Amino acid sequence: MYGQNPKTERARSILITGCSSGIGYHAAHALKARGWHVFATCRQEQDCARLRNEGLDSFRLDYTDTDSIRGAMAQVLEVTGGKLDALFNNGAYAIPGATEDLPTDALRALFETNLFGWHELTRQVLPVMRAQGHGRIVQNSSVLGLAALKWRGAYVATKFALEGLSDVLRLELAGTGIHVCLIEPGPITSRIRENSIPHFETWIDWKNSPRADQYRESLLARLYDKREPDFFELPPEAVTRRLIHAIEARRPKPRYYVTTPTRLLGSIRRVLPTRALDWILGKL
Repeated sequence: MYGQNPKTERARSILITGCSSGIGYHAAHALKARGWHVFATCRQEQDCARLRNEGLDSFRLDYTDTDSIRGAMAQVLEVTGGKLDALFNNGAYAIPGATEDLPTDALRALFETNLFGWHELTRQVLPVMRAQGHGRIVQNSSVLGLAALKWRGAYVATKFALEGLSDVLRLELAGTGIHVCLIEPGPITSRIRENSIPHFETWIDWKNSPRADQYRESLLARLYDKREPDFFELPPEAVTRRLIHAIEARRPKPRYYVTTPTRLLGSIRRVLPTRALDWILGKL
């Protein structure tokens, strides 16, 4: 029965990161409604307080803070009696800008949140899942983990790395009862654009860039101007549907493509030569 562990009849439990808005927020509420015991974490305590007022079990988890990761896991295990059925690694951010304008320290900071923190939390979860003999680790990747686009070099680098690390982890955990799945969203309604603005302003000195005119002509408008949703943009519930399958199906898929651009790029990158793919991506 969905939402229940047939061996113990206890509510299945899931730890979700990045629940302050967007994909994580929707998934937390939807899974709670399905009977899951949801631990909805956020980086900021004020967001956790808001989620607690909405009826969710919420506390801080900051991917860049080891003590925060360990403390969050301790809270989960205290409540569940040492069990955890699923982990949804979701919290991430972007630093838009030309790759040549991206300071290496900015790239290091992004990897701390978008990859290293995910790896550290996953390593905390794995002994629990091994001991109980089952578990689901779901990684929220991106269409940018499949194909590169201009102005997104930092984010693309973290997602390409996540894809490879998750593929290896899936191979290494074969036969353990622990499944590793990647979700590939594409354009989903969220606050990632707005949330990237302070990071862009902190790290990218675009006015002194040799590409300053290109920033004015393209990136700045897309970053700062209010706009209509992208043509293929879907609401967060589209991701939640794939997440539900990944954590509840007997045989979850290794990858879940969510939007039309993800499915298209996932297909054409396998059949087109690099120059042809570069020509297409260069137009986006």
